[in-house]
Amino acid sequence: MKNWSNIYSEKHFSVCVVTSLIFLINCDPSSKFDTVSSVNFEVAEATIMELHDALLKDQVTSLDLVNAYLDRINKYDQDGPELNSIILLNPNAQEQAITLDRERAEKGMRGLFHGIPILLKDNYETVDMPTSGASVALSSFFPESDAFQVKRLREAGAIILGKTNMHELAAGITTISSLGGQTKNPYDISRNPGGSSGGTGAAIAASFAAIGWGSDTCGSIRIPASNNNLFGLRPTKGLASTRGIIPLSHTQDVGGPLARTATDLAIGLNVIVGQDPEDPYTSILADTNTPDFVAALDKEALKDSRIGVLTSLFGDEPADQEIGLLVKQAITRMGLLGSQTMEVSIPKLESMLQGSSVIAHEFKWDLIDYLEASGTAPVNSLEEIVELGLFHVAMGETFRRRMFDEEREDSQYQQALEKQEALRRAVINLMEAMDLDAIVYPTMRRPIAIIGAPQTGSTCQLSASTGLPALSVPAGFTEDGLPFGIELLGLPLTDAKLLALGYSFEQNTNNRQPPLLRPSLPELRFSTQLQSDMTYEADFTFDTKTNRLTSSVALADPSLGDIYAVGLQLSGGPEVGGIIDRIGPVTSSKREVGTFLGASEILLDPTTVMKLKEGEIFLTVFSSRYPKGELKSPLTIDDSTKALLMLRSSIDTN
Repeated sequence: MKNWSNIYSEKHFSVCVVTSLIFLINCDPSSKFDTVSSVNFEVAEATIMELHDALLKDQVTSLDLVNAYLDRINKYDQDGPELNSIILLNPNAQEQAITLDRERAEKGMRGLFHGIPILLKDNYETVDMPTSGASVALSSFFPESDAFQVKRLREAGAIILGKTNMHELAAGITTISSLGGQTKNPYDISRNPGGSSGGTGAAIAASFAAIGWGSDTCGSIRIPASNNNLFGLRPTKGLASTRGIIPLSHTQDVGGPLARTATDLAIGLNVIVGQDPEDPYTSILADTNTPDFVAALDKEALKDSRIGVLTSLFGDEPADQEIGLLVKQAITRMGLLGSQTMEVSIPKLESMLQGSSVIAHEFKWDLIDYLEASGTAPVNSLEEIVELGLFHVAMGETFRRRMFDEEREDSQYQQALEKQEALRRAVINLMEAMDLDAIVYPTMRRPIAIIGAPQTGSTCQLSASTGLPALSVPAGFTEDGLPFGIELLGLPLTDAKLLALGYSFEQNTNNRQPPLLRPSLPELRFSTQLQSDMTYEADFTFDTKTNRLTSSVALADPSLGDIYAVGLQLSGGPEVGGIIDRIGPVTSSKREVGTFLGASEILLDPTTVMKLKEGEIFLTVFSSRYPKGELKSPLTIDDSTKALLMLRSSIDTN
């Protein structure tokens, strides 16, 4: 993550920006707080109810919880695997925890969220931290008030631990930004976490907070949920206010939580749903009861349910086959749990989906309106951001393409809105005609892409274009250990029913598995033992973060004869063995007999790393005495490194 200096003195705020070099808990170095918890309480995978009960029974304090999560962020976000999911931390989190602990002791608890640490995507307005959309262009922007949902969360007693990275201005699904850099997937750090709420997805999967908030314009809650083995609901448009969330498309934008369990998601949703007089979309709740998500949870919800399988969204390309098969297996499991599943189709679905998104039509203008209304934003338009070069280079093509819309409401925009209405009617008519509780399909029909590669396979548009609720449910893992999700789409305001179905599936399958995270180690040092009477020095250092092995070898023994080559050899015979690296320099006829001095550096693939740690890589010498490399010795971990490895293996890092 980039190391950004803080430039917020004009508002007299102190903000802790997380950098790749140092973990800042309080910007004041004389702070009386530290991150060492006084109670041995494991927050990894802890549910909101477990945290609440521990607080209620005085087994732990909110300050303990804050410190425990900060410690995990220190170990795994800025060190170890360096997930890079957190864009900044709340410098007042510990003080707020102490205040809430005092309130709990004196007055009791406000509710389930009292003293619970949470994370927000960095497009939610917060008065005590900048709201940037992960863009350097807005890095100094302090809104005048909290977003509607943030206000609800604070009133419930939640502690906002910090802000998460996101795909810059929410305009993508792999989570890369000019302010936050690239976030990694905790299940495979070579892959993306989804987006645009990928920082929240990665952080909650890694237990950096109890629960986190994201936004969804086309998949930005559901894709990170799928990619990180989480629950994520794109609610019915208007069920929860989006006031105070930096817009991408006012027609399609929604906001809400991502969680490790269905129950946690329900608890979070109960706090933030409801009518907002300043958000006209929430007027759909004027004549209806606000749903109670917790009360709706039912382990038997799948029994006698009717679920349509929308096979046209499974894809028919070779790249779609693995996820498609796994999703079908999950649907079969639903059937075994009592659900009646049936294939369904929507006539002309592909043509209705095509051109139904309004993001490209609204992004430029919605951002202008938002920045102008703020009154304090440092830039006033997407065009200015592009002209000043205040964006990540990966966003250049997208931003330049979207800044050239000359009209707010051209004919293509009107056609897209008409397509959305037609698609909405088609889905509702199908579900009502067949008496369906939900429609199911893959959240992502292709595996998670390597960082830097295009991510394809999204099915986000059906819910985004219809405004209908859609829930991504953890459904298991691919052969490569990558999470995937199934998506349940429902009728308007049946969000609680969808979550009940997801809860029923969760309780009967147990698909949630935490990622395997390890703290960083110093460089691993290896040694080797050639002949005991031979004069030599050999040093091997392995960087656990970069997988680079550095070698340095010096030989001085006339008995070797002329030395022709020195290298690292992989054991295993002709099928898997062979030389993996030559330790330089090039041989010289002027070299004294039996002498050699050389060094090298090589990047090891994961398989070879395993071979190194198992002692299956050898230092091999080729000389006139040993022309076939008969002189060889395995690289072994030296005693000091062994001690470190043994210490780490004794720690439960999850």
